[in-house]
Amino acid sequence: MTNSKYGYVKTFEQSTTLLPDTYMIVRIDGRGFHKVSAKYRFEKPNDRHALELMNVAATAMMKELPDINCAYGNSDEFSFIFDRSSRLFERRESKILTTVVSTFTSYYVHLWPNFFADKPLSPPMPSFDGRVVLYPSFSSLRDYMSWRQVDCHINNLYNTTFWALAQKGGMDATQAEKRLKGTMASEKNEILFSEFKMNYNDEADMFKKGSIIYRDYDNSNPEFSREASAAAVFNSEKSDLSKTQREKERKRRVKASITIEHTDIIRDEFWDQKPWLLSGHLDS
Repeated sequence: MTNSKYGYVKTFEQSTTLLPDTYMIVRIDGRGFHKVSAKYRFEKPNDRHALELMNVAATAMMKELPDINCAYGNSDEFSFIFDRSSRLFERRESKILTTVVSTFTSYYVHLWPNFFADKPLSPPMPSFDGRVVLYPSFSSLRDYMSWRQVDCHINNLYNTTFWALAQKGGMDATQAEKRLKGTMASEKNEILFSEFKMNYNDEADMFKKGSIIYRDYDNSNPEFSREASAAAVFNSEKSDLSKTQREKERKRRVKASITIEHTDIIRDEFWDQKPWLLSGHLDS
């Protein structure tokens, strides 16, 4: 059909190529998940099973796409950070975005019974949308990651206090919203402690800090060690790797274990301990 008289229709297709040598983030968000959480009676303010389902779907995504260095998620969203030198799909935005969204959604639906065996899915099915954002430097990428974790904290503190007022304080939604309107973080903490004997610091780190998922390397194998990976990141960002070198790096990524943590990613400590992730000190 390519050479038929109808082939001209391909000239209407448009493709956006993402800028090279930039940090590429694909962020997916649940579509209408307030309805999903109500339909399947997710526990409020946090449903551990729902969050763990998001984490395992994100882990499966990273296994599918070795170009993803790490991912951060909370609630019904996940941000996937691709290696700066990634040439996945020749960096065509539509291919990358649709692949990430469809693959994540597929795994979310596929793995659902592992976490909600007594709540089978029915139409309308859970789905996700997404966007691609490019960042030119490690510092701007760090700021993005910090922004998402700060947002996690703000939302979780509000939701924790709101549901305490609703579930334990006998308020309806309107009353709880009115009570919290204009309150600072310290005031929400005081409400939790003085009225419900709840210390926000005792809440699960997954709820307060979200989940950071990253590739870790086996130091017992020099070829796939953390040091080798950090060096590979340096080389991939500073020069064009040969086909052989790129294949070696791909194998290193595939063989890496994938780790989930619920920790502070705003301070330097996390990134300083894992220089192979984003090569943070090379362009600062």
